[in-house]
Amino acid sequence: MEAAIITIMALLFLSFVALGVYATVKAVKAAKRGVDRTIDQARRTVEDTTLRAKSFGQAGTAGELARLRLSLRTSMRATQEALQAGVGEDASLKESLELFHRLSAHGLELDDDLKRIEREPDRAWVAGQLADLTARTERITSSADALRRAARERALRFAEDDLSSLSAQIDVEAGALRHWTTTGPETTSGTPGAAGTSETGPGAASGSSVPGGQGAASGSSRPAAGGEPSAITAPDPRLTTYPWEKSARPETTT
Repeated sequence: MEAAIITIMALLFLSFVALGVYATVKAVKAAKRGVDRTIDQARRTVEDTTLRAKSFGQAGTAGELARLRLSLRTSMRATQEALQAGVGEDASLKESLELFHRLSAHGLELDDDLKRIEREPDRAWVAGQLADLTARTERITSSADALRRAARERALRFAEDDLSSLSAQIDVEAGALRHWTTTGPETTSGTPGAAGTSETGPGAASGSSVPGGQGAASGSSRPAAGGEPSAITAPDPRLTTYPWEKSARPETTT
């Protein structure tokens, strides 16, 4: 019995140790990924700042090469961020993202070529290669810009369609809430027989002299519980009832 208890305790201890080691390894890997991400971002920032300074501060071939590298990096990074941000909401962008990955291979190859040419001591040969490098950069950046703009226009179009549909639904709901303004045409005067009765006969006298006659002619001035006609005013908000307190009364058909 004691041996079994000792064995169970040992197994539990080993399980806790293994769990602690696993958690420590995961935490270290996550921290390493965060550090690597921070270092990569800092490196990109430094490189972009250096290229921007060279493109503005240096003239000739060196400044043009820096401008090409900066244009290539800016366009490719903006397109990647736009596609990765939209692929979670629009599955159609997966194919566009795959095309961008293929384009990125050409972009990385061109960036490596530009780096090597920057270190080339023969400036005359570099000047001869500049036209071809410019054409390659423009082809890659124009393709990346086309993908990015198409993805953004697609997102804007979907947002506009959704807003239009929502506005139409709101208009319908607003019309339903104002149902009293859409009642059918009803005549406010009575029937010819009633009109004749109101002009002559004892009914006219009784309708004009008896207080109850006015109440019969108009339902809105019907006497209240205290004997005085109720005023046409908004309901008291303190007396407002809610669906969970009292069921709504059925509408009259008269």
